Amino acid sequence: MTKPAFDPELRTLLAGMPLSSELTPELLHRIRRMPSPPFETDAERHDVALGEIALTVFRPENLGEIALTVFRPENLDGPAPCVYWIHGGGMVMGDRFSQIDIPLEWLRELGVVVVTVEHRLAPEATGTTLVDDCYRGLVWTAENAGSLGISRVVVAGISAGGGLAAGITLMARDLGGPEIAAQVLICPMLDHRNATTSSAQYSGEPGVWTREMNEFGWRSVLGDLTDVPGHVSPALARDLSGLPPTYVDTGTAEVFRDEDVDYATRIWAAGGDAELHTWAGGFHGFDALHPQARLSAAARRTRTEWLARKLGG
Repeated sequence: MTKPAFDPELRTLLAGMPLSSELTPELLHRIRRMPSPPFETDAERHDVALGEIALTVFRPENLGEIALTVFRPENLDGPAPCVYWIHGGGMVMGDRFSQIDIPLEWLRELGVVVVTVEHRLAPEATGTTLVDDCYRGLVWTAENAGSLGISRVVVAGISAGGGLAAGITLMARDLGGPEIAAQVLICPMLDHRNATTSSAQYSGEPGVWTREMNEFGWRSVLGDLTDVPGHVSPALARDLSGLPPTYVDTGTAEVFRDEDVDYATRIWAAGGDAELHTWAGGFHGFDALHPQARLSAAARRTRTEWLARKLGG
C-alpha cells in the first residue's frame, strides 16, 4: 500500500533503531525490564539544572496506586500555570518520567509547574482504570492548587498519554470539573477501531508504532469491555463541544494521522478552538525520539509558541 515517505533526516536517524512490526507479551516483558532513562538526564539535556527544580513525590492514600511527581522552578514568584503530563507507551508501558523532557522544556521556557502522573498499565489494569487514574490525579492536583502554587491547569500527553489527556478532558467537561485551561495532544492514541487509511498504511512491516502494535495495546486495555466509552476511546465521543483550546499534532507518516486529524476537524465542527499540525514525513513520536532533528525542533517550537499564547505570555 502506498504511503507518505519519512522525512529524509528522520529516516536516517530511524535506521539505527531496533524496530518490530508487532508487540507480544514476551517483547513487552523485555521492554518493561529495561530501566527508564533517569529524569536527571532529560532535564540536563534541556539545560534545566537540577538545583533549580523543587521535586516532591505525592502518594496520597486516597489515590491508591497513583504516584504524582511535581516539578517546580525553584525561584517561582507567585502562582504559575501547571502542565499535567501523561506519558506515552501504548497504555502498556512507560512511567511518569517517560518523555518528561517535553514538559520540562515548558518549565524552562514558560515557567510552568509540571505535574506528571503514573497511572496503572494494561493488561494488568483494564477498562476505564487508566483514564480513571489520570482523572483522579487531575482532581487531586486541582484540589491542591493553592499549596502547589498553581493558577490554572493545562492537560498534555503524548501517544497513549495524548489519548488519556483527551479522555480526562472529556471527563472534566462531563463531570463538571476540574476546569482545564487547554489541552495539548501530541500524536494522540484516540481510536481503538483501527479503521483508518493511515492505520492500514503503517501495517505489516517494522516501525515505531504499527497497526499491529496498536491492536495489541487496545486489546490489552479493553479486556472484556464491549461497550467502549468515549472517555476511553475519545474518537467515539459524539459531542466535542465545550472543550478547552486544543492543540493536536501528528505526522503524515504515522498510524494515528487520520484519527488525529479527524478529532481536530470534529472540534471545529462543534465550534471549538483547535490548532492542528500534521508534520510532513513525521513518524510516530518523531520529536520525542529524535528532538535534535530539524522537523522535531520545528514541531516542538510550534507547540511551545501555541502554549505561550494560550497562557498569555
